[in-house]
Amino acid sequence: MVWIPGGEFSMGAMDPPAIDEVGMHAAADARPIHRVYVDGFWMDKTDVTNEEFARFVKATGYVTVAERTPRPEDFPGAPPENLVAGSVVFSPPDHPVPLNNHFQWWCYVKGASWRHPEGPKSNLKGREKYPVVQVAYEDALAYAKWAGKRLPTEAEWEFAARGGLAGKLYPWGNQFRPNGKWRANTYQGHFPDTDTGADGYAGIAPVAQFPPNGYGLYDMAGNVWQWTSDWYRPDYYQQLAAAGGVTRNPQGPDTPYDPAEPAEKKRVHRGGSFLCTDQYCSRYVVGTRGKGEVSTGTNHLGFRCVMPVTGNRGGVTANLKRVKVARVIEDGLPFPDDGKRKLQSLCLLRAEQTRRVRR
Repeated sequence: MVWIPGGEFSMGAMDPPAIDEVGMHAAADARPIHRVYVDGFWMDKTDVTNEEFARFVKATGYVTVAERTPRPEDFPGAPPENLVAGSVVFSPPDHPVPLNNHFQWWCYVKGASWRHPEGPKSNLKGREKYPVVQVAYEDALAYAKWAGKRLPTEAEWEFAARGGLAGKLYPWGNQFRPNGKWRANTYQGHFPDTDTGADGYAGIAPVAQFPPNGYGLYDMAGNVWQWTSDWYRPDYYQQLAAAGGVTRNPQGPDTPYDPAEPAEKKRVHRGGSFLCTDQYCSRYVVGTRGKGEVSTGTNHLGFRCVMPVTGNRGGVTANLKRVKVARVIEDGLPFPDDGKRKLQSLCLLRAEQTRRVRR
């Protein structure tokens, strides 16, 4: 995990709306820009990987939503033959299609799950360092709880993604390819039928294949979407802006609402994915928002976790110990002999930083 110092920033997509005609109006629900303050926190350097999620499943016996057979009471009127365990998979057509119906490239695939991301014929061999996908919101919550962490709020996620930069389009600046270099795994070619893989990857990539942002975080744009803890409402930013002033540590709206699908409960996604392109979805732009029904996983959706730092020194120590132990366990390394001394020094440093931020 890396330390995110917290502070005040302008949240939302760039204004004036110069990118509204790019990527199917990707910024329409990410305005107005409003001022937000977040406390400092720890954040995973990368999305949770397949090997990390596998350790969680081995330790707990957890079964993900995609691996469970849907219950008839949850889907009244559905034919029994349709109630099969599976998940949603990107299934590109072999020819150009109009972009007005996403069902032309998304399919529900029987047997698709985090173990079989593209369906039962796929597996995780050689994908240990890839981000875990096909996780519903409750799956991500379960992992976070087991790890002693939680999911980030939307505000925490955006503050971290900006990497200390203000008002930039991307986590690295305003140029999509500075000096001709790719900075994220996105879609090249003609969407949705031809991904040329010009950035080095046709489809999903292992974590940390592109340079990190200013805070040392990888893949805060592209590769896979990331769950946040906020309910989704397209008018939430309008509510915050109308309240005036600086909103401190916003937790999202109390209830979800998507006018496109009023009956569905959705949470905010952030970051975009390997399918993002200015032809259809340009939500690799750092201030933009995504959304997803809470029980639905896909093969381009993952998550990462955060850990807050409490204001008292004891709380800081307790949280840092959990981070240190988790890292040692994940790396399979023995705890260093001078670990306690180093940890104590780091705790004192972070406690002082926390006090300064809150003054």
